[in-house]
Amino acid sequence: MTVTTAGPVVHSGLLLPEAVLSSSMFAVLAAFVAINTVIYASLALANILPKVYPTDWVTDRNRRTETRSIYPGTED
Repeated sequence: MTVTTAGPVVHSGLLLPEAVLSSSMFAVLAAFVAINTVIYASLALANILPKVYPTDWVTDRNRRTETRSIYPGTED
């Protein structure tokens, strides 16, 4: 004798009926969830990575070679 504790059997194997899954509103909701997931994942990845400063890659020709402070012994 076999005893099963499984719940009711769903014949289609889906939680929602096929009419709901093929509707345009469900497609819009699925697209919104997909875009939201991609944005959230990219923001989480951006928080993990170190901060990038573009000025480190570009040389600035306007930097002074000598200090023009009234205290010439100190660096800015």
